[in-house]
Amino acid sequence: MDPECSRLLPALCAVLADPRQPMTDDTCLEKLLDWFKTVTETESSLLLLQENPCLVELLSQALKFQDVSSRILSFSLRLAGIFAAQENCFQFLQQGELLLGLFGEAGPLGLPAWNVPSVRSGWIQGLCSLAKHPSAEQFLVDCGAVDTIFSLQEDSSLFVASAASQLLVQVLSLSIQGRATPQLGSSDGDWPSCAQSIVGYLEESLRSGATPQITQALKVLTTTFGRCHHSWTEALWMRLSPLVTCLLEKDTVPTAHSLADLFLSMARSPTFGSSDCDLWVTLAQTLSCLSPTQAGPLALGILKLHVCPQALKTQAFDVLLQPLACVLEAAAQVPGSSGLPDGTGSNPTMADALLASTSSCAALLCQSLAHLGELQALPHSPRPWPQVLLLEATMMTLRFCSGSAVPISSVGGRLCGILASCIRVQRAALDFLGMLSQGTGPQESVTQVFAILLEYLRSPESSPTVLKKAFQATLRWLLSMSKACGSNNPDPHTQPFLRELFPVMQKRLCNPCWEVRDSALEFLTHLTTHWGGQPDFREALLASDVPELTQQLLQDPEAYVRASAVTAMGQLASQGLHATPSGPEHPGAKQKSLPQELLHILSLDSEGFPRRAVMQVFTQWLQDGHPAMAEDLEQFMARVFQVVSRDLDWEVRVQGLELARVFLAQTLGPPDCPYAVALPAATPPTSPAEVLRTLGRVQLLEFAFRALFDCDRPVAQKSCDLLLLLRARTAPGGGLQGAECNPEAVTVEAALRAWQAGEQGQPLGELVPEVVVAILRALDLEGLQATLAESSDHVEQSPRSLLQDMLAAVGALGGHEADCY
Repeated sequence: MDPECSRLLPALCAVLADPRQPMTDDTCLEKLLDWFKTVTETESSLLLLQENPCLVELLSQALKFQDVSSRILSFSLRLAGIFAAQENCFQFLQQGELLLGLFGEAGPLGLPAWNVPSVRSGWIQGLCSLAKHPSAEQFLVDCGAVDTIFSLQEDSSLFVASAASQLLVQVLSLSIQGRATPQLGSSDGDWPSCAQSIVGYLEESLRSGATPQITQALKVLTTTFGRCHHSWTEALWMRLSPLVTCLLEKDTVPTAHSLADLFLSMARSPTFGSSDCDLWVTLAQTLSCLSPTQAGPLALGILKLHVCPQALKTQAFDVLLQPLACVLEAAAQVPGSSGLPDGTGSNPTMADALLASTSSCAALLCQSLAHLGELQALPHSPRPWPQVLLLEATMMTLRFCSGSAVPISSVGGRLCGILASCIRVQRAALDFLGMLSQGTGPQESVTQVFAILLEYLRSPESSPTVLKKAFQATLRWLLSMSKACGSNNPDPHTQPFLRELFPVMQKRLCNPCWEVRDSALEFLTHLTTHWGGQPDFREALLASDVPELTQQLLQDPEAYVRASAVTAMGQLASQGLHATPSGPEHPGAKQKSLPQELLHILSLDSEGFPRRAVMQVFTQWLQDGHPAMAEDLEQFMARVFQVVSRDLDWEVRVQGLELARVFLAQTLGPPDCPYAVALPAATPPTSPAEVLRTLGRVQLLEFAFRALFDCDRPVAQKSCDLLLLLRARTAPGGGLQGAECNPEAVTVEAALRAWQAGEQGQPLGELVPEVVVAILRALDLEGLQATLAESSDHVEQSPRSLLQDMLAAVGALGGHEADCY
């Protein structure tokens, strides 16, 4: 331990032990515990206590006052556990019966503070740290801690109960480790005394018939089999399995989710994962016993297992398909002809659950669709993927929800009424429909997919969230079909769909709901990104009013929509698809060009989102060499940098520096390579002096120097990186010398010092090339870069600073020793 910290510890311990002192901040106590953990990982806890007896005194004082602070008591319990984790220190603390007083029945259990959850949690965490060596096992039995751990399993605080469950698993493992598995039989005498108590508690809980106790016992077993993969876990299961499997024989299976978690935890364990294990029989029985809603998560877990019998995977897959099988049967003209794999349909229990209520039906369908969506991404599948039938079932579900289905059977009619306008199911079905685009299907099915998507995009009944899902699914199918035909062009079969799509887009761009307008703009941006250069797409887009409507949305009252409109217009303009500045409705009228309009948004928009979008568009345009950026580029860039340097949004300033980086890279040209073959250049390389003059004219240098001392660290970091690049390319060579003694350089340096002090109003002065080189060489950019890379609390993280701050908080330091921040 640092000598200075040892000097401060007695005063701090005295403060913590004194109940009259003001409460210490919880964060400081947590940091103090973290520090002690770090110290004891590399040093002897026993030596630490012997050299700092104030720590032992602090632990002793914790139980001497009836009005002891719950914070300090919890802290002391945890601290004692940290020290006692080392066996020699455990023996040392045992000599004075300190540990017995802290963790025994005569300890905090009898204090009023025990009613505070943080104290009970501190008691558990202390024992978790302590229970790591053989000496701790007998101590836990002798002091009665095991019985207290049992009682805390049903604590009113979920955090305490969960921690107590974890501790019970740790104690069980501690008591059995090193024992030979053959010695562990079904009788109590075969088990160590501590383990015998725990196993007896679990047996009693499983027999109790009380759901909370059964649930907690199952959680303990789940954690045990998840953490411990030793052979003794098999002996534990052999003893408890009759009681667990008995739960499946009841009419209503209690704690079904806990049972599923337990069996899946065992199935992932190498101890139980062999192909001939009885666990698979139990899992198959569980799938049959659980209700449809309860069986879904278990079925998904089974299908995700790497080692599992094929028959069980088939059964689990059938469970997930059954809700969709019921939907297809409800729509089928011939009863029982769902078309799904044999054994999937005709489940009366599933049909009853679907038809019970809207909530029950929605829960089952959404669960099934979500689980099947997860399965599709798995590298292994239990059987050939029924792509076509899943497409039909999903589309039929969407038709039931929209009311476009024509039910023939009475069951179909009831299902149509239950699912009518069910937004939750619509969202789930559209999500899954989009995922199914990764597979293949006959052209007839694909045509039906686009028909149902167009139906939802057109429908005035579609909610904003449903429309967003419909746009996303449409994009996925369009891209999938394009990829399937082996080109970047839209698939020929989707051309009629695109011609019908853009009139729908026009209506959605005029929708009174801003979320709808925003979703339509995002969809348009993605379409243009992928197909903006394709003739068929361009023809369909330009035949509509979509570009004009998009440009009008630059003035939308909602900031999110304006930002999306900026992005969409930027992409349209990149492809030459944006609206022209003047139109036939205003012949001869002089309107702003798109770059000017975006610059107006950057200058005057009150919200940050549109301004950020403008900067991203300008950066992309400059990278791509967009024609709009070629006209009087220097004047345009100067205006942009002038505006962005004073923007109040730090993200706008960061994006402005990214634009500056792109401009700088283009101005400098590619770096010289010493190994490149010299070729005649079409144009001579720009000299460093001319580069710096150009950067000065566009006000990039002033923007970068101002950002170097920005109060927002990301801005300063970006500026520092930019100036380092500039110095590396201009200052070292090229015959350009600095002007360190030049009066202009002195003026600039003085202005920079003022800016660093927060006086941003002082003018910078003339940035001639020689002055810029001198400033770049004078600035310690590497040092600043290293400083900016450090975390904001790197100084205050030191243990000495922490101790000083805690003492200063109660006025226990003299003079100015506190390292306050």
